[in-house]
Amino acid sequence: MKIEVFENPEQASLGAARFLAAEARESIVARGQFLAAFSGGISPWPMLEAWAGEKVPWENVQIGQVDERVAPADAPERNLPRLRKALQGSGLHSEQIHAMPVESTDLGSAVHNYALALQMIVGIPPALDLIHLGLGADGHTASLFPGDPVLEVVEADVALTRVWNGLRRMTFTLPMLNRARRLLWLVTGAEKAPVLASLVRGNASLPAGRVRQDNAILFADRAAAQMLPKSNHH
Repeated sequence: MKIEVFENPEQASLGAARFLAAEARESIVARGQFLAAFSGGISPWPMLEAWAGEKVPWENVQIGQVDERVAPADAPERNLPRLRKALQGSGLHSEQIHAMPVESTDLGSAVHNYALALQMIVGIPPALDLIHLGLGADGHTASLFPGDPVLEVVEADVALTRVWNGLRRMTFTLPMLNRARRLLWLVTGAEKAPVLASLVRGNASLPAGRVRQDNAILFADRAAAQMLPKSNHH
């Protein structure tokens, strides 16, 4: 894992946005398109707002969701409205943002259909150009929480979690994450320092520790990176 450390969360987000723009341009030159998926949480929105202002051939970009809470469209817990708002300064059209179908009355079919939708864009099995991940203090990433049976799903790219904080979630599975051409981690805040150090050491007891690191880049602020060996980062 390549590690870039910045003075504060704002600079880390900006660094990640510039990296995103470079990856998008490179992917579009190489393969004609850029399919990226983004996690929810708190950290990605400033990164996405900054990315939206970068020079990118937006007509060749497709956006997916790494995870989403199973809740009504107007529920404050949903990631989709924030994703759309963060990217509204880009040249993206609404049909280029592929929402997880969490409002479906048949969630079992919905997870399968979302995986099929991504296959239609990038082929079988779907290997996304870039997946953005965050890191929870408990070691979760995407909506892969410690002890959830979804961690052991190997035959599906998208699955449903058990109930967490009152809601189930739709999430990419580990096979889907590990097939991505590039993984972009954005981790900020002192409360993440212990778990980030554990992740970088390759602690496979963490859900996040089961995600491959050879094609990963981490953008962190100084507070989150304070327990990392200095030799590990720039």
